[in-house]
Amino acid sequence: MDIKTKLENLIREALSKLDIEVKDISLEHPADLKMGDFSTNIAMSFAKKMGANPKELAEKIAEVLRQAQDDSLERIEAKNGFINFYLSQDFFVNSVKEILENKDFGKNNIFSGKKIMVEYTDPNPFKPFHIGHLMSNAIGESISRIVEFSGAKTIRANYQGDVGPHVAKAIFGMFKAGPPADESAPASVLAQYIGECYSDGSNAYDTDEEAKKEINEINKKVYDRSDEGVNQVYDWGRRVTLEAFEELYKMLGTNFNYYFFESIVAPIGLKIVNEKLKDKKSENIFEKSDGAIVFHAEKYDPKLHTRVFINSQGLPTYETKELGLTEMKFEKEKLDMSVVITANEQEEYMKVVTKALEIMNPEIASKMKHIVHGMMRLASGKMSSRKGNVITGESLLLESCEQILEKIKDRDLTEEEKKQISNDVGVSALKYSILKQNIGGNIIYDFEKSISFEGDSGPYLQYSYARARSIIEKAKIENILPSFLLNNENTDMLPLGDIEKLLYRFPEVVFRSAEEFEPHYIANYLIDIARAFNTYYGNTKIIDKDDLMSPYKIALTLAFSNIMKNGLYLLGIKAPEKM
Repeated sequence: MDIKTKLENLIREALSKLDIEVKDISLEHPADLKMGDFSTNIAMSFAKKMGANPKELAEKIAEVLRQAQDDSLERIEAKNGFINFYLSQDFFVNSVKEILENKDFGKNNIFSGKKIMVEYTDPNPFKPFHIGHLMSNAIGESISRIVEFSGAKTIRANYQGDVGPHVAKAIFGMFKAGPPADESAPASVLAQYIGECYSDGSNAYDTDEEAKKEINEINKKVYDRSDEGVNQVYDWGRRVTLEAFEELYKMLGTNFNYYFFESIVAPIGLKIVNEKLKDKKSENIFEKSDGAIVFHAEKYDPKLHTRVFINSQGLPTYETKELGLTEMKFEKEKLDMSVVITANEQEEYMKVVTKALEIMNPEIASKMKHIVHGMMRLASGKMSSRKGNVITGESLLLESCEQILEKIKDRDLTEEEKKQISNDVGVSALKYSILKQNIGGNIIYDFEKSISFEGDSGPYLQYSYARARSIIEKAKIENILPSFLLNNENTDMLPLGDIEKLLYRFPEVVFRSAEEFEPHYIANYLIDIARAFNTYYGNTKIIDKDDLMSPYKIALTLAFSNIMKNGLYLLGIKAPEKM
């Protein structure tokens, strides 16, 4: 039984003795560690109902609680109507011991036996890998690891738009620009050429009616593969951009189980919509309108609106492709949940798709979870892949890695080590910036702060871990090993501090992140323990052969490093042994 549950049971028993019945008990960690390790406002909640003074009732409950002997508690205080619990030294020492002995420390089973597919990243071949894809990847990879850590069988999926108007615009631009200067260049370089052609084609589509007609024709030809010249350019461009994406996935530490493509799911979606349109026995949710096929979602929910599912040219829209994608997912795997991560720009159309699914297949719809993230903004404002001078996700990632390499260039490391560290730390700088706040909010990205080795940053977390590992290695040389063999005389000398008061919370932080699908709880917790450890390091001589407490200090350092490594893993961030 975890300590929080134990305290809730003690409170329940104490209230029962005072003839107070309660269902839910609010038990939180005070913001100030000096105010205790847990606190409850239960007295304030019941005082008004009972016509009692909150402070007096809190003291009465606290007095009953004190009568229950428990080794986990040092003392219980009533203050200003709150009841504060201070955990014992034995509890903290035992929690450090458990962290080191229990390889599953922090794991939970809320998704035990569940098969969960997480779809994320979703870049479009023929377009740049933009910052939204970077955000989706960071969030999706972290959520995948958190639900896996919480007992689920996680299946990672990537849905990529390899057909559609954007492809036609890129091909139009490629026809106009001619072949790249060096067709044997790396995929990342060739993908940049394709992205520039897309930008040119997109601008032409918006400003030139003749170009617009030509692009619309190319779009049809991409779908029906009726033109050999278009097919040749399409096949080359698709292959090159997918290869370039794979290089980025490797950098980001993501391996997908499934790659779904619009070209494959589009015909499935078309079939679903057309069959529903013809089916006179079931509810006719799709209707013909001006040569297109639409779904009047507002008929079922006034907050929704009409969306086109098949356009007047007979081509499927994003909505229809989503129907095909969903059917394909559930055919491939018997899923308990399908999680889809997109930018908030897609929230409204996804609501309409979900409503259509609820009507056609309520069982599948009940297993769908859509998570939307905000936008990342720099000083220049919102970024778009349609215009020039764009800061893409790829360019931001590479710049981050290059700046880290510059920071560590004079350190006593091999060139290979510098390259690996700059990659791992550069990725962490971006991932942490994305994951440190709740998913739905917009991010104002500060590049300099993100790559700092101090303060609220991914590199700071990694540096704290590397520092702990360095201490552990030095202790090995001094033959000081982690130990908990403390006799009564030594116990009074135990340097109990904030770090012990935070480490034991890791399981409940992971549980909350899994329950709410919110990685930011873990990110914020890691910053708290990193600061506590670095303060401890600054105020404490950890390695000292003449100090009887040194083995415990090493054990505490090792426990911190274990929690930090697992926490970073759950954020999709690597933990370098040295920096």
